[in-house]
Amino acid sequence: MDSQNNANKSSSTKVLLIIGIIVILALVGVIIFLLLPKEKEPEQRRSVVVNEENVEEIIEEMEKQAQEPAQDVGYYAVTQNSEWHFKDGTSESSNAYIKNLEENSADVYFDLFIAGDEENPIYQSPVIPRGGYLENFKLDKDLDPGTYDCVMIYHLVDENQNTLSTLRVTATVIVEG
Repeated sequence: MDSQNNANKSSSTKVLLIIGIIVILALVGVIIFLLLPKEKEPEQRRSVVVNEENVEEIIEEMEKQAQEPAQDVGYYAVTQNSEWHFKDGTSESSNAYIKNLEENSADVYFDLFIAGDEENPIYQSPVIPRGGYLENFKLDKDLDPGTYDCVMIYHLVDENQNTLSTLRVTATVIVEG
């Protein structure tokens, strides 16, 4: 009987030893995983939507930024009016104005969309250089008379016209008919 008890003790000791080794290896693996440096994804900056409720605040912020030295790449300020009038769907605007401030770090262009349909632009601007402006342009799409809530997506671009950053702004297009 003693030899059978010794065999059982020896067998259970081996099982416990194997389980202990497995637990230790698992712990070492977890510790190594936790200590390895992790790549952090860069935090994605979001564009700011400008609307009637916050336009004054945004304008004040833009004016304050205009007093500061040139901005870092990826940030920019623009001066524009937010309600554009067109005699009809094919005429130039009588009051549209967009300026890329000289203090900005790069050129910009924008695409204009009817709110809710950002796949079909109604106007695609040329590149506006730093300090340049665009005014009284014609829409690329003939619109029926009416008032259209729109979204402008500004693109800050490098010298190869690669987009560095974007900004979303609301505007209203009024086609008088």
